[in-house]
Amino acid sequence: MVNINKKTDPIGVFDSGVGGLTVTREIMRQLPNENMVYFGDTARVPYGSKSKDNIIRYSRQIIRFLQTKQVKAIVIACNTASALALDVVKEETDIPVMGVIAPGAAAAVRVTRNQKIGVIGTEATIRSHMYSKVMEEMMPGVEVIGKPCPLFVPIVEEGFAKHHIAEEVIDYYLASMKESDIDTMILGCTHYPLLRSRIMKYLGDGIELVNPAYETAMELRKLLKGMDLLNEGGSCGKETKGEEQKGPACANGSYEFYVSDTADKFKQFANSILPYDIRTTQRINIEEY
Repeated sequence: MVNINKKTDPIGVFDSGVGGLTVTREIMRQLPNENMVYFGDTARVPYGSKSKDNIIRYSRQIIRFLQTKQVKAIVIACNTASALALDVVKEETDIPVMGVIAPGAAAAVRVTRNQKIGVIGTEATIRSHMYSKVMEEMMPGVEVIGKPCPLFVPIVEEGFAKHHIAEEVIDYYLASMKESDIDTMILGCTHYPLLRSRIMKYLGDGIELVNPAYETAMELRKLLKGMDLLNEGGSCGKETKGEEQKGPACANGSYEFYVSDTADKFKQFANSILPYDIRTTQRINIEEY
């Protein structure tokens, strides 16, 4: 039987920067009693142009940091780290670790009508062919077209998601996708849902967009429930440490946010997309872990 205190231990979530907040937002919505510790590797963003060895090293450091927070499970919200590091770190970690690729792939397979699916992501994610491999196992014969869109991450990180620059870059990257016969496209980077409305407008109604964030939150719920770790109580079970959400302190889970650089900039961005205001974001030296 699981110690009841273990259920109130937080979930660790990490990403290369602010993109993983789209996953965090869905976990907040779908698992409102869960406590969370988020780490954004803002000093080393973007991950998409880094080598596999570096991505694995970064992921190991972040997991070691999250384990100091007594997390009960870890979500790798970054598609690049999910593609390149998940299989390695899962074998090295004694708590459950999950990524965003399998949930997103499963959703795309359910949605597609003609078995032709597009995937946009970082250079490393597309080069790994991980989405293709996972979807081929789920739906043999599926046709997958991958397209790296490396400028999408800095556009989001620098606050240009609603600028005309974003429209020009979307056209540059996605013109070939628009002309293809795919009927489904996976937003294969956690930053990309922040461009979702502009991408949807550009592609038109004929292509269904899949955001893996919701599917990941649902898969996390299933994982925690299966391990008897789901926090179904109505209270936090911990102090909020200055990270209270709007409203009563323990109406929902408590949240802590850490970054490797630019804490104030991260907090400002986070408060623009999360359902709750965060009051502090702490910068840590991730290289110490």
